[in-house]
Amino acid sequence: MKYKINQINKRYFPVFIALVLLSAFCIINFPVAATIKTPQAAKTQYIASLQQGKELYEAGRFAESVNVLQQVVTNYGDDGDELQQSIALSNLALAYQKLGKLNEAQQAINQSLKLFGIDNKQNSIQNLHSKIENQQVLAPILDIQGSIQLDLGQGEEALKTWQGAENIYKQINNQSGIVSSRINQTQAWQILGFYRRSLTILTGLQKELQGQPNSITKTVELRLLGDALQLAGDLKQSRQVLQQSLEIAQKLNSPDNISAALFSLGNTARVEQDFSAAIKFYQQAAIATANPITKIQAQINQFSLLVSTGNTETAQALFPEIENHISKLPPSQTNIYAQINLVQSLLKLGINPQKIAQISATAVQQARNLADKRAESFALGTLGTVYEQTKQFSNAQKLTQQALTIAQTINAPDISYRWHWQLARLFKQQGKIENAIASYDNAVNNLQTIRSDLVAVNRDVQYSFKESIEPLYRESVGLLLESQKKNPQEKTLDKARQRIESLQLAELDDYFRQACIDTQTVILDKIVDQDNPTTAIIYPIILPEQLQVIVKIPQQPLASYTINKSQKEVETIVNQLREYLLEPDTTEEVQVLSQQVYGWLIKDIESDLKNSGVNTLAFVLDGALRNLPMATLYDGEKYLVEKYAIALSLGLQLLTPKPLAEQPLNVLAAGLVEPPPEFQKFPPLPEIKSEFNLIGQAGVSTKQLLDQEFTSKTLEKNVNTTGFNILHLATHGQFSSRPENTFILAADGAINVNQFDSLLRRRNETGNPSIEMLVLSACQTAAGDNRATLGLAGASVKAGARSTLASLWHISDKSTAILMGEFYRQLAKTKVTKAEALRRAQVMLLKKYPNYERPGFWAPYVLVGNWL
Repeated sequence: MKYKINQINKRYFPVFIALVLLSAFCIINFPVAATIKTPQAAKTQYIASLQQGKELYEAGRFAESVNVLQQVVTNYGDDGDELQQSIALSNLALAYQKLGKLNEAQQAINQSLKLFGIDNKQNSIQNLHSKIENQQVLAPILDIQGSIQLDLGQGEEALKTWQGAENIYKQINNQSGIVSSRINQTQAWQILGFYRRSLTILTGLQKELQGQPNSITKTVELRLLGDALQLAGDLKQSRQVLQQSLEIAQKLNSPDNISAALFSLGNTARVEQDFSAAIKFYQQAAIATANPITKIQAQINQFSLLVSTGNTETAQALFPEIENHISKLPPSQTNIYAQINLVQSLLKLGINPQKIAQISATAVQQARNLADKRAESFALGTLGTVYEQTKQFSNAQKLTQQALTIAQTINAPDISYRWHWQLARLFKQQGKIENAIASYDNAVNNLQTIRSDLVAVNRDVQYSFKESIEPLYRESVGLLLESQKKNPQEKTLDKARQRIESLQLAELDDYFRQACIDTQTVILDKIVDQDNPTTAIIYPIILPEQLQVIVKIPQQPLASYTINKSQKEVETIVNQLREYLLEPDTTEEVQVLSQQVYGWLIKDIESDLKNSGVNTLAFVLDGALRNLPMATLYDGEKYLVEKYAIALSLGLQLLTPKPLAEQPLNVLAAGLVEPPPEFQKFPPLPEIKSEFNLIGQAGVSTKQLLDQEFTSKTLEKNVNTTGFNILHLATHGQFSSRPENTFILAADGAINVNQFDSLLRRRNETGNPSIEMLVLSACQTAAGDNRATLGLAGASVKAGARSTLASLWHISDKSTAILMGEFYRQLAKTKVTKAEALRRAQVMLLKKYPNYERPGFWAPYVLVGNWL
């Protein structure tokens, strides 16, 4: 996933602030106190200076804008014109924000509000706004304050500020202000984890806008709404709303708004991975506008997509036109980042390195001329990347260190991590392994500090998790393990596996576009060594040239071993095995490949497991291995599930374990036999009633919601009012690497994964006990999609469920009913762990039901999370 970050990079939209800028950063001739006796000539000069600051801001020359505005603030202060001084201070805050100087921005905006009698430490905006005469000035100032607060990670404060702004806009009947404030609020709600509330607000805004007559304001607001829907993950609605914005702009013959709508449509198509449509939208956006900056941004997005999709000839043909346009643009922050983004794509294309270095050097000089430290750091580091690729390591290191120093000086960990990482690669290339490890550590630590806003890293340049985050973790783990081959140390092994866990959490954060797991956790090792000493933990780590396996056996130090299989070889075998598991009459092929994987993961520790009395294996899986049920691993005589109970974990940390056997089982069961009309690609599930009956026969207390009783509303109501500890959903579900394509079906349609999360999270807020287990008996994950299982597990863990039992692919619902009935019978009657109950149910299906002995029937069920 890539998109142009400087257009829609953050979870709130800088473009909103730009719109606020048009109302706040302008010359407002409000009545002022009669006691002010500034000569008219001076007033005219101040107004001209304020206008100059605005124009410099809009041109991306923020440092120059700051200089002008500082003088304007001083002038109005000397004259005692507090209203105009407040306006100038708020615009100064905006310019500081653009330069990444958030402390200065915060000071300026606080000074601006103080002139209105608002001291954030003592007074409430909501209580004061009705007393303030010049509300039309205060509201946009509050919008600016909210954006700065969100930049500082103060989500709750930003939300309150924007709500205060909305109240003022309502009092002065400013509909455009109400819309922009509400859209900003949705970004804060998302960061705070309330996706459903965010989507409810966006849906309400969409309905309100439909009733308005066509206007430039409406097309802009629809575009902002479409961008917000895209960020919230509702891509279908995003495209529809943006298409409407485009149609209105076309009717009004507004070229700039036509181009902007096309650009946003390109961004949405890009996130949808509809690359051909995205390229076409960017191409049209570039043609539609006369604005050279918009044109170059659209062309560079088009160029980067052409490069990443392998259309090198078309990309090379487009490059001279881009180069020509960029050379004619005046220096500005936008122009600098355009050049940096261009360089990133050129490095992949293999263009003459001298040409790439020249573009980078120009960006460096422009950033220095504009005194834009963020841009200078990016430009210097990018030039260092060029030298790295041409193996001029000394120059590369010098430039990278300069870039890092600047990033640290302005306290920008979202940039610093990148240059620590680059230094690590350079040190490694030069054989300075200890220095490289230290730099990798610094890079990872920087990422940890911005985890809550990980999606927004590299906000001014193109962002892709697989390019900007994941390789850092894998490279660092590879170097750690390589460095201790001759002298293995448990401390280093522990560090390596913790780093892989950090990668898994980072993937979850990227998947849900927010920090997911903030609940109290315990270390798995403590469970293994103290609470449940019959469990071993296995951590396979897929590296480019080898497979590393770290093992934790109870009461023993960490151990590791290396399998000389490249990532490509591992993925080929695992993907082929997954395909065989889904096909009939391929049992022999399944066993051959399963035996190979068994040899990688289990064979070297077989005797240790046996001698230690281990009966449960917890796997922390990586990459393609997540799509493979470990139950199918084969030793030549038996499947792994015949010897061990099996569970999966997201990492070294687990929600506080609580054996289910110690509690009475209370199940809220919801099932859907016939899918809704718009989801006819999913077959009926006629055996659901049998499945529910078998659960009841197992002696489990059950409340059922069947067919039309199972809607999103009835599920939410029962989740919040029913005393249960297991939520069992017997309905089609689909999990993919894209949250918008991850859902479960209810009678009234699909429940998106983010809506589902909000629904479960609300239960926790009402004081009800945590859900011990979420059962999804008819879901499926996308084949070959390494992040699909991550989404499956993360959906419940994020919402506070201790474990999830789900299927990796759809199987016969008759065999599902039998397996689920036995699973609950084992839980209720024998008081075994969840993992052991699942093992017994799977083995029963394998051995007692000839029609279902093939692994494709019993293997896909996986238990993720707490196995006790």
